[in-house]
Amino acid sequence: MRKIMVFQHVGHEPLGTLDPMLKAAGFRIRYVNFARHPDSQPSLKGYGGLIVLGGPMGVYEANKHPHLIHEMKMIEEALKLGIPVLGICLGSQLLAAVLGSTVQKAHSWELGWSEVHLTPGAAGDPLFSGYRATEKIFQLHQDTFSLPKDCVHIARSEICAGQAFRYGDKAYGLQFHLEVDHLMVTRWLKRAENKKAIEELGGGLTAEKIEAETHRHIIRSLQLSQRTFGAFIDLLGVPERNIILGSGHGKSSRGMD
Repeated sequence: MRKIMVFQHVGHEPLGTLDPMLKAAGFRIRYVNFARHPDSQPSLKGYGGLIVLGGPMGVYEANKHPHLIHEMKMIEEALKLGIPVLGICLGSQLLAAVLGSTVQKAHSWELGWSEVHLTPGAAGDPLFSGYRATEKIFQLHQDTFSLPKDCVHIARSEICAGQAFRYGDKAYGLQFHLEVDHLMVTRWLKRAENKKAIEELGGGLTAEKIEAETHRHIIRSLQLSQRTFGAFIDLLGVPERNIILGSGHGKSSRGMD
């Protein structure tokens, strides 16, 4: 049975819609839960892909969360091995940092259903086939990053330019949360830290408003989830091809020296 490794940072941010899709494709999933086992140092030997999920910490907080440094080393190793990599939210920020970008706080939270605009780089990309020029996708983050060099810019939003990017043929960073279903969104809205973030944003945004928007947008989100993650799972069967990282890749970002 093929195996895929998943880095998880908090229990309430699982694979979501990706979980049944990977299992249906015949993958055995190994979760590395850094919240429970922060000293874990797994090996990618024998694994056909790496997925790095979201979390509340920042890439620049490796002094508080030393496992982030090991995660970036593992992402760099996966890139060198040529195995598919998918970073979601924090995972996309870690991938961007490995590729030489600076990750920092954005000027505002991006929380709820926001417009994501495709760039010309999305044309012909298998993970974004069938997308409209603008889609409403769920967001929950406060950090952003400069677009990594040598990457294809795929999507942006008003708050975060790096909503989606591709490095090489098989490494993707997605700032948004296509893995959510309605239940996940509802659970996230009940968490104290997210209630506080909604209050900080103000401007008429409430959990009730986000819940109402979830009713309107979740079906389309699930359709995009099936397309995007289905195409990523297809990549897991592509023969491996090594990627050579150029100068600057894999350097520590701010706060990780």
